Amino acid sequence: MKQDLADFTGYLREVKKSSENTIQSYIRDLKGFFRFMEGIGIEDAAQINRTNIMAYVYELQKEKKAAATVSRSIASVRSFFYYLMRCGSVSENPAAEIEAPKAQRKMPAVLSLEKVELLLEQPKATDARGMRDKAMLEVLYATGIRVSELVSLKMEDVNLSFEYIRCQKGGKSRMIPIGSKAKEALWVYLKKGRLELLRDPSENCVFLNYSGKPMTRQGFWKIVKSYAGQAGIQEDITPHVLRHSFAAHLIENGADLRAVQEMLGHSDISTTQIYMKLTENKLKSVYAKAHPRA
Repeated sequence: MKQDLADFTGYLREVKKSSENTIQSYIRDLKGFFRFMEGIGIEDAAQINRTNIMAYVYELQKEKKAAATVSRSIASVRSFFYYLMRCGSVSENPAAEIEAPKAQRKMPAVLSLEKVELLLEQPKATDARGMRDKAMLEVLYATGIRVSELVSLKMEDVNLSFEYIRCQKGGKSRMIPIGSKAKEALWVYLKKGRLELLRDPSENCVFLNYSGKPMTRQGFWKIVKSYAGQAGIQEDITPHVLRHSFAAHLIENGADLRAVQEMLGHSDISTTQIYMKLTENKLKSVYAKAHPRA
């Protein structure tokens, strides 16, 4: 099964063009699955049947794994067997009819507009670091892109004349408007701050660290934490909280759900609809506090 996993990984990387994070997630899930199968004496994927997979799911539940974790593991196993069917190694997918447990969807953490503005005010564009940090925070909140997309932005992905950026993920690209504040911060950084950080003229990433290398997700996460502490914000703020805040604030102010879905890059609109629920909850709270007969 090790060779099957290696081949599947190659397929994800070369054919499906999956992100490295996605590939590593598949690998973790499948390694756990294979260990269980080997533990019950199965060493060939072609020998695995539906009952074996159900036993694995039961084992995960017995270990009190979260429903989302179990669901993802089932999805990984299902995808793996679809790949084996494609290769002709198996004739059917034993995981095809296995239902994933219902995962209770958590409400995403969202900052108030006042706290977002307080956070965005923290970086001072007086040096290259401040210009970069200001631009990164402004672009993140203005577009709602993922932090992985933010740190992966290339120079050709930015069009200040038409006020948009281009994001590319999984072979798909989308254009997202950036607005005047983000445009201004980005313009200042590109015209001055980035040039001070740049060491190699051939480097094409937009956001650079002090070594002139592309900013990492971990590096930016630390930057966000630092400014949140500086602003005295008590909530646990991550770059993804700004993505959630972007979506929630747009919908709260009447943005079209389909437009928000497109900007976020959600393949399924049901993922975007959770922000509608946040807005409904806020309205109920306002009503309960303000109405004399609530």
